[in-house]
Amino acid sequence: MFTIFPAKKILISFLVHSLHFSISISMNIKMAKAGESLDQDQFTCVICLDLLKNPVTIPCGHSYCMGCIKGFWNQNHHTGVYSCPQCRETFIPRPVLGRNTMLAEVVEKLKKTGLQAAPPAHCYAGPGDVACDVCTGRKCKVVKSCLVCLASYCETHLKLHNVLNPGKRHKLINASGNLQEKICSYHDKLLEVYCRIDQQCICYQCVMDEHRGHDTVSAAEERTEKQKQLGETQRKFQQKIQEKEKELQDLRQAVESHTRSAQAAVEESERIFTELIRSIERRRSEVKELIRDQEKAAVSQIEGLVERLEQEIVELRRRDAELEQLSQTEDHIHFLQSCQSLCAPPGPGDLPNITVNPLSSGDLRKSVSELKEQLENFCEGALEKIYVSVKEGTVLETPEPRTRDELLQYSCQLTLDPNTAYKRLLMECGVHSKRVVMVRIGEES
Repeated sequence: MFTIFPAKKILISFLVHSLHFSISISMNIKMAKAGESLDQDQFTCVICLDLLKNPVTIPCGHSYCMGCIKGFWNQNHHTGVYSCPQCRETFIPRPVLGRNTMLAEVVEKLKKTGLQAAPPAHCYAGPGDVACDVCTGRKCKVVKSCLVCLASYCETHLKLHNVLNPGKRHKLINASGNLQEKICSYHDKLLEVYCRIDQQCICYQCVMDEHRGHDTVSAAEERTEKQKQLGETQRKFQQKIQEKEKELQDLRQAVESHTRSAQAAVEESERIFTELIRSIERRRSEVKELIRDQEKAAVSQIEGLVERLEQEIVELRRRDAELEQLSQTEDHIHFLQSCQSLCAPPGPGDLPNITVNPLSSGDLRKSVSELKEQLENFCEGALEKIYVSVKEGTVLETPEPRTRDELLQYSCQLTLDPNTAYKRLLMECGVHSKRVVMVRIGEES
């Protein structure tokens, strides 16, 4: 028996893992030659996230850039314990690093084929993009699809596809996400022929089987014929679009014209109504001024009469006081001498009869009310005319029907009465149709 020391165990483990990894690399290369893709994550350093540079494989089997793993272990050099950044397996003492020559050669070959560490963000497939069939994880956008492989490739895997298929005439088309639609569901062959009888795309095997004897042409030839029909249909659509755009332009011009005329009508009506309101305001002021003038004249006349009456009242009170004083005297001679002059009755005065008429308010109110009623009636009649003219000006003319469908909108069922028909008209009433025939003279039965 013999004893295996820890350092030798680590070395043996390292050699075993290196052997397994080398076998794995060899298998990947063989798979790549067989047409399968290589996963770039296998050759990416998890520390710098780039393709391996001067790759080394540590005893646990994981590989890193020599500079990256040295820097990682130097950070823990003071502890004397070294671990794998991925699986965390520890090693004591620090493993001796050696360049993995086979892995380095594989990485160099991958670099030459154009496989890079990480594509830019804009290369990844987004919503609406066709995703690469080979990419693992986050998929990149497709640049070409192969009708032979029935797969779609991003830029990186397209280069790998071309490397793995040198000299082979694979038919590449622009990115397509529906490659299965281009394959015959019966024979799993590419659809390259068109059957004009069944109006469907078929493969060459279908021509020999189900579609034997049919009128068949190549898909390219039928495409040329259909392209002409498509062009004619497209020309009709473009003509229809031009007609509709012309109608749309006419309608927009009509809207602009109507808007301008409506604005002008609004401004003109505002001006007229403003003048009308001002005229009514002037008449109102004139009536108000007339009433105030009448008020001033009547008040002035009455105030003059009031002044005269007040003076007469003062004079009458003075004479009344003299009569009272005379009646109280005890001198009979003085009483008799003054009585004759003082006892003369007061005169009737020449004041006119005063009748208070409150400015004839009843007649005035009646006149103003009649004016108001006449004005309202006039405005109502005038506004009706305005409404009619406005509506007639805004009604759009219905375009004349041009197509059969437009004419059928005005169709109706006719009821024919043979008893009242003209003698030269012959009506034929069937179950599904009715017809009127004009009979010539001499053909009447």
